[in-house]
Amino acid sequence: MVESINSKVDLVMEGTSYIGLTDYGKIMIGNKGFEFFNDRDVNKFIQIPWDEVELVIASVMFKGRWIPRFAIQTKKDGTFSFSAKNSKKLLRAMQKYVAPEKMVRSLTFFQVLKRNLKQLFAKKSN
Repeated sequence: MVESINSKVDLVMEGTSYIGLTDYGKIMIGNKGFEFFNDRDVNKFIQIPWDEVELVIASVMFKGRWIPRFAIQTKKDGTFSFSAKNSKKLLRAMQKYVAPEKMVRSLTFFQVLKRNLKQLFAKKSN
């Protein structure tokens, strides 16, 4: 059995991890870090301490009314993508431990398209 890194838990919620294949389980926000535990396999878990979090990237839609998924970018291990039943409530619980300048919105589809078109035409002119 996996031991939690948290000594005090603020929020536990149903969630989905998009690392490799989709895994369903519980997301736990606590005083020491972010944790994801798989419902079926106890060996599949993710524990991210708060001092390891570099950015929290949220995909915001409909002017902030709906947040379908979010990602946590760490200093060493890369980016982990998740979704939750109520992502807005989960991100508000994370605000207690993550600085506001580290919580950002992801680029929209049109912003990504515009950036790629600029890079495409910039390469042709060189």
